[in-house]
Amino acid sequence: MTIANFTVKKINTMVQQMPPELQKEVEDFVQFLFEKRVQLTKRKKGFKFDWEGVLEDMREEYTSVELQHKANEWRGGKSIFTTS
Repeated sequence: MTIANFTVKKINTMVQQMPPELQKEVEDFVQFLFEKRVQLTKRKKGFKFDWEGVLEDMREEYTSVELQHKANEWRGGKSIFTTS
């Protein structure tokens, strides 16, 4: 018997001993965990580059490194780089 099978049997035994309203809560929680896992899996598929080119109009004013620092500031971080 694998650990996963043992865990499923243990959980099943515990759930069977619960009143129906708690069994429903367990079902809802398991569904929540499943949906959360699906969403995390979808997010890990890769980066979206829909923002690409948004800062193009700043090309003449900032270097790419300066833009990285500016973006960090805009996200609420502190800049270690100051422009003069």
